[in-house]
Amino acid sequence: MTKTTADYPAQYYASYDTTATQPTIITGWYDTADMSSLDNVPDAADMIPVTEEQWNDPTFRSPIGKGVNKGVIVDYTAPAYVPPLADQATIALASARTYVQNNFVYLGEAPTQPWIDYQKALIAIANGTDTTSTTLPSAPTA
Repeated sequence: MTKTTADYPAQYYASYDTTATQPTIITGWYDTADMSSLDNVPDAADMIPVTEEQWNDPTFRSPIGKGVNKGVIVDYTAPAYVPPLADQATIALASARTYVQNNFVYLGEAPTQPWIDYQKALIAIANGTDTTSTTLPSAPTA
């Protein structure tokens, strides 16, 4: 079914993920009267209408800094993304391997036991063998 402006009682809208925990980010801004096709625009019931004054206010319709909470547009900064612990371990393991390579292997020396233990702990977290850790172990100092 082709959507028309009759499907949108307001002209201006903000879209967001209606299934996300709120507050959540705004995912798009729509001027339904200025679009050549409305077929890919979310349904009006799944968006928040905004006034012309709000639409024309660049501080209101900023691409960042606004979100939706309980059906109202609010100032919002999304929390920083924290990768899963297994992903953090994978990244830390790559760094640890580089350190060991540069500071032991290339010098013809055996890695110290703390560095071996540290890498094994990271491997266990990264591959899911360690299911109890909630943080990464600290890197050895020697």
